Amino acid sequence: MARSLAGLILVLLAACERPLPEHEPLTAGNARQGRELIRHYGCGSCHLIAGVPGANASIGPPLENLAHRVYVAGRLANTPQNLVRWIRDPRAIDPQTAMPAVGLDEAGARDIAAYLYTR
Repeated sequence: MARSLAGLILVLLAACERPLPEHEPLTAGNARQGRELIRHYGCGSCHLIAGVPGANASIGPPLENLAHRVYVAGRLANTPQNLVRWIRDPRAIDPQTAMPAVGLDEAGARDIAAYLYTR
C-alpha cells in the first residue's frame, strides 16, 4: 500500500509543472518575459533550462533549481542582485568565463532572473 501511494505521488509530481508567476517578488521581474528572452538570446544553446524548448545543451551548467543554490557563477552569493549582475555582465565578475554579455538592460536581466528562480 505504501509503495503504491508513493508511486502515485511521484507520478502526480512528475506531471505537474509550476505555473509561472506574473512577477517574481525577489527580482521584480516578469518570469514569462524572462522565458521569452532566454529563447531570444539562445541561452539554451549552452545551458539546460527547464521549461524552455530546445534548451538542453551541456556546455554551461544546467540552470535548474537555481533558487536553492548557494552561489551564482561559482563565486557570488546567490542573491537576486548578484544573479542580475551576472546575467548583465558576466565578464565583469569572471573575466575568464565563456558566457557572453548579450547587451541586456536591467529589466531584461531581472526578467531572466525571475524565470530562473521559478525553475
